[in-house]
Amino acid sequence: MAASDVRMNHKEGAREQIAGGSSTLPISHTAADSLGSQPRRLLPPLTFKTLTSNPFSSLAPASPNRPSSSFFRRPPFRGFQVVDRAKGGQRWRNPGSGDGGSAPSPPPPIWNQRRAYEIGVGGGGGFWAARVWTWEGGIGRRGSMLTVLRVHLPSEIPVVGCEITPYVLLRRPDGSISTDDVPESAPLNGYCMRYKYRNQGDQRVAVCSVHPTEQATLQCLVCLKEKVPIAKSYHCTPRCFSDAWQHHRSLHDRAKKTVNENGTDEEEVFGRFNSSGSGSFSSGLSGVAPNLVHSPGLNNGPISIYPTTVAEKSGETWSEVGFSRTYTPTADDINHVLKFECVAIDVETRIPVGNVNTVLTSRVIPAPSPTPRRMVPVSGDLLGQLDLDGRTSSGTFSVLSYNILSDAYATSEAYSYCPTWALSWPYRRQNLLREIIGYHADILCLQEVQHDHFEEFFAPEFDKHGYQAFYKKKTSEVYGGNPNTVDGCATFFRRDRFSHVKKYEVEFNKAAQSLTDVAMAAGQKKVALSRLIKDNVALIVVLEAKFSNYGADNPGKRQLICVANTHVSVHHEHKDVKLWQVHTLLKGLEKIAVSADIPMLVCGDFDSVPGSAPHALLANGKVDPLHPDLAVDPVGILRPTNKITHQLPLVSVYSSFARMAGVSPGLEQQRRRMDASTHEPLFTNCTRDFIGTPCLMFAADSLSVESLLELLDEENLRKNTAIPSPEWSSDHIALLAQLRGC
Repeated sequence: MAASDVRMNHKEGAREQIAGGSSTLPISHTAADSLGSQPRRLLPPLTFKTLTSNPFSSLAPASPNRPSSSFFRRPPFRGFQVVDRAKGGQRWRNPGSGDGGSAPSPPPPIWNQRRAYEIGVGGGGGFWAARVWTWEGGIGRRGSMLTVLRVHLPSEIPVVGCEITPYVLLRRPDGSISTDDVPESAPLNGYCMRYKYRNQGDQRVAVCSVHPTEQATLQCLVCLKEKVPIAKSYHCTPRCFSDAWQHHRSLHDRAKKTVNENGTDEEEVFGRFNSSGSGSFSSGLSGVAPNLVHSPGLNNGPISIYPTTVAEKSGETWSEVGFSRTYTPTADDINHVLKFECVAIDVETRIPVGNVNTVLTSRVIPAPSPTPRRMVPVSGDLLGQLDLDGRTSSGTFSVLSYNILSDAYATSEAYSYCPTWALSWPYRRQNLLREIIGYHADILCLQEVQHDHFEEFFAPEFDKHGYQAFYKKKTSEVYGGNPNTVDGCATFFRRDRFSHVKKYEVEFNKAAQSLTDVAMAAGQKKVALSRLIKDNVALIVVLEAKFSNYGADNPGKRQLICVANTHVSVHHEHKDVKLWQVHTLLKGLEKIAVSADIPMLVCGDFDSVPGSAPHALLANGKVDPLHPDLAVDPVGILRPTNKITHQLPLVSVYSSFARMAGVSPGLEQQRRRMDASTHEPLFTNCTRDFIGTPCLMFAADSLSVESLLELLDEENLRKNTAIPSPEWSSDHIALLAQLRGC
């Protein structure tokens, strides 16, 4: 149906060609209102459509015998009928002889709140109406329709399982600008938005399971034999396959032990490819070559198949796959280009108003699979404690600590080396969830969890996996941004393993206020508070074990454990504040431990490296009076220094790697990734500009360490410059320990 827009301007008579014809129509724009008290006035600017066929067939015709009125000046051309509907009724002047027959029925009552002008195009025994709505006085009008100003996608490369949420900027009928959706269920002035996603029906191309933006040239035949998800069988180069062989082989071992374990789910997440066709035999890799086949028709080099723009070609076929504003690509979309379309439509007629806005994506890629991290035994009898899926037996429990990198900090400026699609929150949240759930930990301590992400994503998702959640948001005395994007600490525990006993929340701002009220003179208090107020918090949860073997020496006693989770985020120059916050937390834990004789677990990001004063306090219970960090104390919060102590019997969990006397290939490898002087990992945080160990885990010496999650190799991480990367979605790595009560 063809249509053209005509705008009537009250200063200049507008002219526009009628759709389907060649004549131009001079439109009269003055009107005399004969409704008694109504003054004579000019019509405000109007917008309407002239149509070659009837889009309003469902509208009831008005009687042609209505009384005539002269309150509008007759237009100087035949075939136009002007209708004015005001509150309390409707009036119009019928067209002259030979003009068409009818006018549309009145609009719904809500539309009678504003004056409406309708212009009908007729002749030859009938006319069809095209509607225009204006506000009283011409301040606003339905002519100022819902308009799409801008559309773009947060990431050029869509990933399977990661929701696509386009940025759509709208001008609403009242003239305001907003990104809020206007669904059909809540239209504005009779307009709403319509969305579509289409899938381009071109030929698929296999991609590398390790480097998903590279085209695959090799396929592992053992994966096909063992029914490993096919997407994981592809590699881009022999070097890629060789580097990944150690962990790739674990996929074969796992598939042999558990037939089809999570097979359907993993194929849904990582994608599947047809494996038909034969290929040439590769002999380029000694020892592993017989397991490989070169995919036919693919280049041997790492060629990117994901251009930033994709041009449409004539004859292309597109299949509709989604009809909402957001869309989550599935395995069936892998290697297909997606097209997002949005347009404002008239709710009644379903006809678009304005142009259809279209954005093309790059080809959909499967979600990269993080390299599996193994649990390394540090106790001789551990093999009897592990189930096949990595979960611990009833006599032990596992604790994970992980700074997941808040989306507010994950900017392209800070992490320019990470692809934008891998830095986007829709991708990172799915990758983080997949990683964390895969560890099967009984207790989770997460830092840098945004408040809105906890409420909308982590809490409901972990609930599906049997976890109960607690959260403490940072305070906002320093932070002045969106309160929903404030991060905090989240602690989860498996409901089938533990029950909640008590929760404590620590706000270091309040502790600072108490300290200055007691120990500072009035003139010094303001200066001290300006240094101490950092909005940091800690979350402490006391849990009771439900499994019987924990603490078997005291069968009648309640088996409790206290878990502290914190993030001491302070500028590196404020070493005194970091130490004061850690000391404040430990003194609070002392009171809990003494009152109930509860073993402690202290997890978090302490923003301090091993050897610093906060680390010395945690590991040794005190700080050497000559420690250089103590020299930084401009407001005297650390004096006297001999009081910076605690009595908790804490031991660094990962120091077990250094303290173990046994010799095994796995243990020796982990020792090389430890600092020999501090007995801590060489790093838990690895970015382009910094590498160190701010994340730590300490446990009461009454808890024995059974196994630890292996540490990562820096050289491996540096292949992508640093983390975050497509494989690892935080700039920190997770720490995980399996513990047993004594």
